[in-house]
Amino acid sequence: MSEKKIHKSHLSIRLNILFFVVFLLFSALILRLGVVQIVQGEEFQNQLENEVSVSQEVEAPRGLMYDRYGNLLVDNKLQLTVTYTNRNRPQEELLATAADLNEFITLDTEGIESRYERDRREYWALLNPEEFEEKLTLEQQNQQELSDGEAHTQRIEAITQEELGSFSEEELEVFMIWREFNSGYNDVPHKVLRGVEYEEAAQIMEHMEYLPGVDIIRDSTRRYVYGDHMSSIFGRVGSIPRDDLSGFLAKGYQRNDEVGNSYLEAQYENVLRGRNGSLENYTDQSGNIIRSPEEEPGSRGNDLMLTFDMELQQRVSEIIDEVLEDRSSDFIADPDAYVVMMEPDTGEVLSMAGGSSDLGTFTQGYVVGSSMKGATVLAGYDTGVLPPGSGIYDRPINLPGSQPIRSVNQLGYVDDLTALERSSNIYMVEVAMRLVDYVPGVSGRNWGNYTRGYDILRSYYQQFGLGVETGIDLPSEFAGINGGIIDPGSMLFLSFGQFDTYTPMQLAQYVSTIANDGVRIAPRVVSEIIDPDPQSEEWGTISHQFEPEVLNIIDVDQTYFDRIKTGFHRVINGNQGTARAYFNNLDVEMAGKTGTAQVTVNGEEAHNQTFVGFGPYEDPEVAFSVVAPGVDTDSDAAGIANTIAERAAEAYFELKEEREGPQQPEDGAEIIDPEEETEN
Repeated sequence: MSEKKIHKSHLSIRLNILFFVVFLLFSALILRLGVVQIVQGEEFQNQLENEVSVSQEVEAPRGLMYDRYGNLLVDNKLQLTVTYTNRNRPQEELLATAADLNEFITLDTEGIESRYERDRREYWALLNPEEFEEKLTLEQQNQQELSDGEAHTQRIEAITQEELGSFSEEELEVFMIWREFNSGYNDVPHKVLRGVEYEEAAQIMEHMEYLPGVDIIRDSTRRYVYGDHMSSIFGRVGSIPRDDLSGFLAKGYQRNDEVGNSYLEAQYENVLRGRNGSLENYTDQSGNIIRSPEEEPGSRGNDLMLTFDMELQQRVSEIIDEVLEDRSSDFIADPDAYVVMMEPDTGEVLSMAGGSSDLGTFTQGYVVGSSMKGATVLAGYDTGVLPPGSGIYDRPINLPGSQPIRSVNQLGYVDDLTALERSSNIYMVEVAMRLVDYVPGVSGRNWGNYTRGYDILRSYYQQFGLGVETGIDLPSEFAGINGGIIDPGSMLFLSFGQFDTYTPMQLAQYVSTIANDGVRIAPRVVSEIIDPDPQSEEWGTISHQFEPEVLNIIDVDQTYFDRIKTGFHRVINGNQGTARAYFNNLDVEMAGKTGTAQVTVNGEEAHNQTFVGFGPYEDPEVAFSVVAPGVDTDSDAAGIANTIAERAAEAYFELKEEREGPQQPEDGAEIIDPEEETEN
C-alpha cells in the first residue's frame, strides 16, 4: 500500500512540473504577441503600408526554327539591355539623365544629319532656351494672339539649318539617348541599347541611383545560324507598330513587347511568341530591398519545323552567284536571277533563292514568255479549238489591231507537241484567235467579242496558279500584274506570256500542277509546329502537322496532261527541243519548258529568260522555276536561266546521294538588332 502512494506522489510532481512549463511557454507567447501588437504594432503596420511591390516582366525567348533535316536555322542569343522608364519626368531631367548615361554607353550617330529633324529642333530648343524664346517673344506671341502650342511651332520652325548643324559630337550622342528616352511609352520600360557588354552594364548598375529611370535587363535577340541565307524569309522582330498597337493590346501584349514584324516571324507570331515570366521585387519607399524577390518563370515559344533544305538552299544560292558573276556582262542592269524548288505532290518548298533578295521569289512579278505555254495548250484542248494532235502552219502574221507576231524561227507545220518542243508562238496565237472565232484573212478588223478571249485564257491560267496568289504561308505575296483588257493584239501576246506578269513562285506552282496531272497544291514553308522541351533546349513533341492543301483540281481529260508532259519532255530530250543542250549530265530524265520575254530595261531592249521543269519525268519528286530578268538580247547572252536550272537540278539529285550538311559562315551567325532593322 505504501509503495502505491509513493508512486502516485511521484506522478503528481511530474504533472505539476509539466503544467508549470506549459504555463511559462504560453505566458511568454502571450507576452510576445502583446509586444508585437501593442509596442511594435504601429511600426510593422507602417512598414507594411510602405512596402512597394514592383513587378518586372521577364521576357521569354521566342520559338526556334529548324530546316527539314533538323538543322537549327534561327536561334535566340541572350544579352543585356539598357532600358529607360519615363514616369512623366520633365524634359530637362531626361536630358540630364541622358548626358549622365552617355558616360557609359554610346549610340550610333552615323547619318544623323539627314534624320530626325523635328527631334533635333526640339533638342536644340532644350539646349538653348533663351535663344529659342527670342525666336518669338512673348510680346510678339500676344500681338499675334497665338496659343502656346502655335507659338512653340513657330519657334521650332525658325531654327536655322546652321543652328541644327552646330551640335558637337558629344551633344549628338546625348541627343540619340534623349531621343530614345522619348520614344517609349510612359511608365513602360523602353529598350535604349541592346547587347551592352557586361562591364558597361556593371558600371551602370553601380551608378543606378544617379540615373533615375535607367535599368539593366536580360533579354534576347534573334540569331541567324547561317548568316544571311534566307534571313529575309525568316523575317524580323521589333517593337509593335503604333498602327497595330490596339490590336496587340487586345490580345494581351504589353506596349513594350516585341513581335514579329515581317514574313515568318509575323505569319507565325502567335506560335513563336513565348509566355513571359515575372520578377516581383519588394522594396521600401526609398527603394531599398526588404525581402527576396519572387520569380515566376516563363516559357519559350513553340518551334517551327520548316520545309527548307538549307544545304540545298546554300548550293542554289552559290550557283546563282557564280552564274551571275560569270555572265554579268550579259545583263542590261544589275545581274539578277531567282530560283524556286518544291515538292510538287506536297507543296513543300525546298529552296527559294534570289540573287538580290530571296523575297523576290514571291514578291516580284515578271513577264515570263514561253515557259507558261503549257497552260495555253491545255486551254486549246479543253475548249476544243485545238484538240490534241491538231496542227497549224507556223509563219509570221500581221493582223489588224495587233503588232506583227512571229516565233523565233518560221517553223512551218507544227502540232501541239512540236509547238511545245520548239516553242511556237503562232500555235498559241491560233488558240487565242479561235477562242474568239477570229479567222485571219476573213474576219479582217472584226474581232467580235475579243474580251472573251482574255477571260477564257486567264481563267485557265489561274487554275494553274498564274495571276493569282499561290496560297503560300507567308505574308505580302504578290499576285502579279493583270494587264487588263486593251486590244485584240494584247490578247494574242497574253497567250504566249508577253502581257501579264507572274512571280517565280507562281511559275513553280504552275509546273507542279502539270507534274501533278492538274492538282494545284498551295506552297508551304512550315511543315510542323513543335512544343519546346521544358527540360532542355531541344525540340519536343509535335503540336501540329500541316497536310498538303489542295487549292483546286483542273477537271479535264487526263490524257491532256499526259500530252503536255510529253511536250515538256521533248523540250529537253527531243532532237529539236529548245533545252536539248542542257541536263545531259543528269542520270535522271527531266522535263521542262524554256521561255524568253521581250522587255525594256533602262530604255534598252532586253529579255527575261525563264525555265520551268520537273523530274524524274515518270515520277516527279521535284519541280522548279528560274527567272533571269533583264538579259541582253544578243544571242551570246542566251541560256542563263537554262544553266541555273540545270545546275540546281544537279545539286538536288547529288544531295540525295550524299550530304555534308549546311555550312555556317566563317564570320559567325548573323545577329540583327530589331531596333536598327525597324529604323532602316
